[in-house]
Amino acid sequence: MAQLEIQDLRLSFGGLTALNGISLSVDTGEIFAIIGPNGAGKTCILNCICRFYHPEEGRITFEGKEITNFAPHKIARLGIARTFQNIELFQGMTVLDNIKLGAHVHLQSGFLAGGIYWGKARKEETRLRREVEEQIIDLLEIQAIRKKIVGTLPYGLQKRVELARALAMRPKILLLDEPMAGMNLEETEDMARFILDINEERGVTIVLIEHDMGVVMDVSDRVFVLDFGTKIAEGPPEEIQNNERVINAYLGGSDAAFSKLGM
Repeated sequence: MAQLEIQDLRLSFGGLTALNGISLSVDTGEIFAIIGPNGAGKTCILNCICRFYHPEEGRITFEGKEITNFAPHKIARLGIARTFQNIELFQGMTVLDNIKLGAHVHLQSGFLAGGIYWGKARKEETRLRREVEEQIIDLLEIQAIRKKIVGTLPYGLQKRVELARALAMRPKILLLDEPMAGMNLEETEDMARFILDINEERGVTIVLIEHDMGVVMDVSDRVFVLDFGTKIAEGPPEEIQNNERVINAYLGGSDAAFSKLGM
């Protein structure tokens, strides 16, 4: 059984069709990439999974349970976490506090215990801080900045902090929306390495939206291609990079441009 399955998903904005009968399945433990030109509907798929958008038709199933109409916080509690195209961090808070907020959905202490910060709430906070510092911060190599204010950090490090916050949600599946966008070569290579480590060492399934075709072809198990809200191809990276429909849709049929993108 697929870990995540989407069936006949349809979404429109006024007269514009964003998703036109999209169906896909993601297996446990794989890295599944979604690619396509700008405006193809890639982020719309993630927004429908997380219930930021409400699809007009279709079903979304996670681990055998239909989640199409679940509230966003319930979807997060099931083990679905994500990052965003644009950084969505609390700029005036520290790195550590931003990351710990990712685990908020799993905290058990109530409002009163949290307010007086005693007993169960204090033990839970201590346990969470140890988990974040010993596992997530260490994995993403951000020990040196854990007490820094997020708004003072360069863009590439903020992207890493956002990934850390998503990991604090203890995800079973991680939805990454252009995690390498705006990064230089060194930062891109680091992020690709972190994604592979998260997948291999922590056993987290990855759904990746990315425009860097070199990264997509290097890290993905399967690639799903969208164009104008419609699926045009799906398969292993080596098959996708030689698919004529993908070449025409993504790069206007230019083989030279295709090779420049690392494909």
